[in-house]
Amino acid sequence: MTNITFKQLRYFESLARHTHFGRAADACAISQPALSMQIKELEDELGTTLIERGARQIRLTNFGEAFALRVRDILRSVDELGELARASQDGLVGRLRIGIIPTIAPYLLPTIIGKLNHAYKDLDIHVRETLTPKLIQELSDGRIDTAIVALPVSEPSFTEVALFEENFMLVRSSKDSNKPVPESELLHEMRLLLLEEGHCFRDQALSFCGVPSARPWEGLDGSSLSTLVQMVGVGLGVTLLPEMAVAVETRSASVSVASFKEPQPSRTIGMIWRKTSPLAAQLLRLSELIGQSALALRNEHEQALRT
Repeated sequence: MTNITFKQLRYFESLARHTHFGRAADACAISQPALSMQIKELEDELGTTLIERGARQIRLTNFGEAFALRVRDILRSVDELGELARASQDGLVGRLRIGIIPTIAPYLLPTIIGKLNHAYKDLDIHVRETLTPKLIQELSDGRIDTAIVALPVSEPSFTEVALFEENFMLVRSSKDSNKPVPESELLHEMRLLLLEEGHCFRDQALSFCGVPSARPWEGLDGSSLSTLVQMVGVGLGVTLLPEMAVAVETRSASVSVASFKEPQPSRTIGMIWRKTSPLAAQLLRLSELIGQSALALRNEHEQALRT
């Protein structure tokens, strides 16, 4: 087996991940027939079948499953060779793949991207916004270099660095602005609106209200914080917002914002990366810059709320 190429391995890894020739081809920026031909050549070189081809979806064979695990290890090691070369230079250069959760991305990214572009002139930043479980998997597979998520993630293979703390704020209709802030256990009786399942912020909100996340929820679910705030504005219930999102999400809705009594509900936002990453030292310095930027942004939002 001397003719296997890294290109074929990358194409196969994409196919194993997407389980669909069209989506895998799009991810690799090649045509579907070209991808199919490369996979067939790989199978011929190996002398065995990697996938079962169905009408709409493919399935890995037993050998294909085992082969995919080894391929991911190989590709991650190859990527880390490039990271090792970048780590030998001063500062960060080249491509940096950052993952970030949706309840942080719209509010923090504009600030930190500007700071990073100013601090690292030769850095090519790629951003991936998705839910925490996907970011953890992609970080483990080497498809991203670091991620900004709510801590802890409790993955032994990751380094976790806290960036900042932010409180949760109560958002309710503007006509209720003079009412006392309810106790946490009463929120679910007020038709609490939450993000759909899969968002860690949903689980944190349920935990604050004393509702087990595994219990079926009878409130209303939204796909974004913007949707939740707009529903509150038309009188459908109340919701919680992370502090950083308040200024952006409430500016065009007829809502009021209030703080809870101490101890206020909060979350820790941090950066994670693989402990084996050659970029670990650079990512630690990067986390300091992002933490400082986030703290300055939070102070601006607190000032705006007081005003």
